[in-house]
Amino acid sequence: MSRVVRSSKFRHVFGTAVKKELTYDGLKPSRSAWDNNKLTASNKFIGLIWDSAGGGAFVVLDVNSPGKLGQLPLVAGHSAEVLDIEFSPFHDNIIASASEDGYAKIWKIPDGGLKENLTTPAQQLSGHKRKVGTVNWNTVANNVLATSSTDFTVKVWDVEKGESKAEVTGHSDIIQSVAWDIHGQQLATASKDKKVRVLDPRKGGIVQEVEAHPGVKGMRVSFLGTRDKLFSMGFSKTSERQFCLWDPRNLSKAIHTTNVDTASGILMPFYDNDTSCLFLAGKGDGNIRYYEIVDEEPYCHFLTEFKSSTPQRGMAMVPKVSVDVASCEIVRLLKLTGSAVEPVSFQVPRKSDQFQDDLYPDTFSGEPSLNASEWFSGKNAEQKKRSLAPGFVAKPKAEPDFKPVAVEQSGPKTEKELRSEHEKLQKRVAYLEAELVKKDARIKELEGK
Repeated sequence: MSRVVRSSKFRHVFGTAVKKELTYDGLKPSRSAWDNNKLTASNKFIGLIWDSAGGGAFVVLDVNSPGKLGQLPLVAGHSAEVLDIEFSPFHDNIIASASEDGYAKIWKIPDGGLKENLTTPAQQLSGHKRKVGTVNWNTVANNVLATSSTDFTVKVWDVEKGESKAEVTGHSDIIQSVAWDIHGQQLATASKDKKVRVLDPRKGGIVQEVEAHPGVKGMRVSFLGTRDKLFSMGFSKTSERQFCLWDPRNLSKAIHTTNVDTASGILMPFYDNDTSCLFLAGKGDGNIRYYEIVDEEPYCHFLTEFKSSTPQRGMAMVPKVSVDVASCEIVRLLKLTGSAVEPVSFQVPRKSDQFQDDLYPDTFSGEPSLNASEWFSGKNAEQKKRSLAPGFVAKPKAEPDFKPVAVEQSGPKTEKELRSEHEKLQKRVAYLEAELVKKDARIKELEGK
């Protein structure tokens, strides 16, 4: 019987790691057990959560300066471990961070990178009662940021004003993953209670929820661009790594389920909307599997995988406008190893050196479609697009004008700070009790005269 091979222009996509001299080496990535990608990227910089003592920090690397890196200046404005970072999709120099200290902060990175430690944020977002675990920028609206916390809430902020404008409650356990849809209207969350939820933050409520994966390990969630599908990754009852596709309008049953393997590390998803290719990077192993997503059953087609003997501790996707169209590169991922960041390029083999317009439809331009006020008022819009053909000149972007909010530093504290404060209060109580004893003795002495 003859076997019909499915036709696809991405069937022969191959991944290639760069030469060692083009990696970013000599790094000290965070060893935190919190599940995050540890990396984020813009067109100019790479952000990496750092292994630092005495508070939380991350570093920002210039993408044009690979090699063996020495002493690096830190972004060191948090008093506890940094748990998540993400560059703004609209401003290459703006990055948000979330921390165990209960705050999210916004930072402006100068052109050319940092020359000294940066400790003063452009904006501080205060309102969560416990540690902040995720930060996610809206995909169409400028200066709109979603944060989630172990107080089981999701807040949406106007970061230019430093104000929380929307809040969603209703989660019953720690929120492990948050994602915006491509239209910037809904959020999806994955929680430790094994549920995936779709939220409408402007209405302040949960639209739908479902128990997605029966396993006890972590979960991830992501929207699959204009395919109008929701992706979740978790574990089966037998601890197999497993992913599901869902119709976000009806979460009653998964439309596709695949059991991947029995490895223990979570799969980190990265979706390229222009090619409909989904990349799954396994934490703790060196494999990156990739699939093509389509609109007909079975919805998900395995393409192939990039294999490496070096395990990855984290991963980030470079913005699409930074790919090399001359080499037919469709996606570039940044792989974090024990002490280095290694770019991995995914290319479609083509003999022609002409621009391949079938591989590169107009892509997200990096320009906002709405401002924060418009979005919070209920207005919707699609992402702005641009061509990747050579010769395109991007418009200059205006930097956001942050209005820092004065915040009393009385929020959640680290365990060390709480112990220190407790000891001070005990000493104060002991002193006041001694003073009362003295005053009682003095009163009795006066009464006896």
